[in-house]
Amino acid sequence: MKKEKTIWIFTGSQSRHPSGVFTSFKKAEEWIRANNLEGTLSEFPLDEGTYDHALRNNLFIPKHDGQRKPSFIGDFSPRLSHFHYGDDNIE
Repeated sequence: MKKEKTIWIFTGSQSRHPSGVFTSFKKAEEWIRANNLEGTLSEFPLDEGTYDHALRNNLFIPKHDGQRKPSFIGDFSPRLSHFHYGDDNIE
């Protein structure tokens, strides 16, 4: 089975907007550590919305009509993997 393409997005702890996008976890973590950053590093599917990805992989099943609405789909964000950085620790 071919591994799906993903990207890694870093968002600083005081920001609502990403400050870095990387093709690999290794590159992202090197940048985070080099700059002593605090925030969250999250993996996302490439060329696919997170809602569609979750449906396709049976990670989410809508339970009511409200979970099929554009407002729900647009805010849906179950990351594949994520890591928290800050205060010299990783969660």
